[in-house]
Amino acid sequence: MITDNPQSQSNARTARQMLRAHRYGALSTLSKKFDGHPFGSITPYMVDHDGSLLILISGLAEHTKNILSDSRVSLITHDQNDPHIQTQGRVTLVGNATFDPERERCGKRYLRYFPEAQTYFEMADFNFFRIIPFAIRYIGGFGDIHWVKADNYRLPSYPLMSEENELIGEFDTEQRKALARSLGLAEAKEISLMGVDCDGFDLRVDGKTYRSDFAEVVLDAARARATILAQANKN
Repeated sequence: MITDNPQSQSNARTARQMLRAHRYGALSTLSKKFDGHPFGSITPYMVDHDGSLLILISGLAEHTKNILSDSRVSLITHDQNDPHIQTQGRVTLVGNATFDPERERCGKRYLRYFPEAQTYFEMADFNFFRIIPFAIRYIGGFGDIHWVKADNYRLPSYPLMSEENELIGEFDTEQRKALARSLGLAEAKEISLMGVDCDGFDLRVDGKTYRSDFAEVVLDAARARATILAQANKN
């Protein structure tokens, strides 16, 4: 049983933000070939608006065969650039992976985050699976260890989910440059706004991804626009 505590909502958002800050994780599935033994693989993932994880995987892959046999999975991610593994934050999401039939809708957002996956997306063998969490293990460092209920972590439908594409299209070149400057990247040449969710936004700058978190949860495009522009105008 996972018990609540006074910091449950705060821990849930911090765990969600940590998952959003990274793009790859170690996916564990239950091996069909070896009678349920844990099987690990490195997998790109995208955190969708509601906090579920979206992965694009091949039917030939061992982890896909395992998922089709038993949907129970977990995925852990951490800051791969920090050598102090035991003291840094990390998140393990425990849930079930199921086939997502909305290929075009999933692909539109996923390919903004992983444009290099366009070739895989065009192959009929690759499909989207969505990992729906039922528990999250969040570790902020020594002594900062929490179980988080999925009910606290996952988000119900909110307006920004359907407004994101239009919002991204509204940001012109100068606004994107201003955002890059706010991140200390004044000399950037190629800048695109990849995604906006309730917790923050992502920029692709000269091929690298930069995450910027909102101070508070933002649920609609009008507030998201104002918050992003306020950050851009700080400099």
